[in-house]
Amino acid sequence: MFAHDFVRNAYLAGTFIALACGVVGWFVVLRGQLFAGDALTHVAFVGAIGAAVLGVDELVGLFVLTLAVAAGMAALGQRGQADDAAVGIVFAWILGVGVLLLAVLATSASGGTGVAAASTLFGSIYSLSAGGSRLAAAIAVAAALAVLIGLRPLLLITLDIDVAAARGIPARAVGVGFLALLAVVTAESTQAVGALLLLGLMAAPAGAAQRLTANPYRGLALSALLAVLATWGGLALSYQIGSLPPSSAIIGLAGAAYGAATLLARRRRN
Repeated sequence: MFAHDFVRNAYLAGTFIALACGVVGWFVVLRGQLFAGDALTHVAFVGAIGAAVLGVDELVGLFVLTLAVAAGMAALGQRGQADDAAVGIVFAWILGVGVLLLAVLATSASGGTGVAAASTLFGSIYSLSAGGSRLAAAIAVAAALAVLIGLRPLLLITLDIDVAAARGIPARAVGVGFLALLAVVTAESTQAVGALLLLGLMAAPAGAAQRLTANPYRGLALSALLAVLATWGGLALSYQIGSLPPSSAIIGLAGAAYGAATLLARRRRN
């Protein structure tokens, strides 16, 4: 299997993308910002379509639009948090823009935009080049390191924002920074896992980790580990079963891990 370049590229990008999704996703679940993450995956899809329609690089549309919308949600929300009103506004706005771009896409003479839209929606991790895989890995590592560097203030703000503010921690700045990191991870991961399924890779391992342990450091490590294992297993399954898309296999294993963790947690309580 690893004799093929596309498999090695997929494992390189997928490993570090999963690591970033596990680390960032743990805080997304703990902070109750799953709908913000879901909104940004929709934004990433629309950004990729817009880039394809305009004839620019897909990554430009992904990063520019997701970062801009994340900044907008942080500005609309309180203390840099993306509240329900801000997320609802984003969903309504991005729906209108998406319908417009899909209409333009339908009348486009080029079929390449349709291929780009499909790959963004469902992911195309096996199509990543060596350079694209290294770039994805580097961005994912940088995002994960940024979360680890700001781990203590981010954790304190998440658990008790008033105590954090009393200690002089800039809650709004940290909240804005976290949403920006979430946007970066979303934009980079979309091309591998797909906008339709990306939220599962963020939420399922993190939810499983929080079911299994209340220790934040163990939970963070476990979330990252489960995300990486799901990605490795999903890539191996999709290689062996040619009709199975890698993104579906990855999210299926991540969901299975969450289900198993839920059953184990209930068994412990009983």
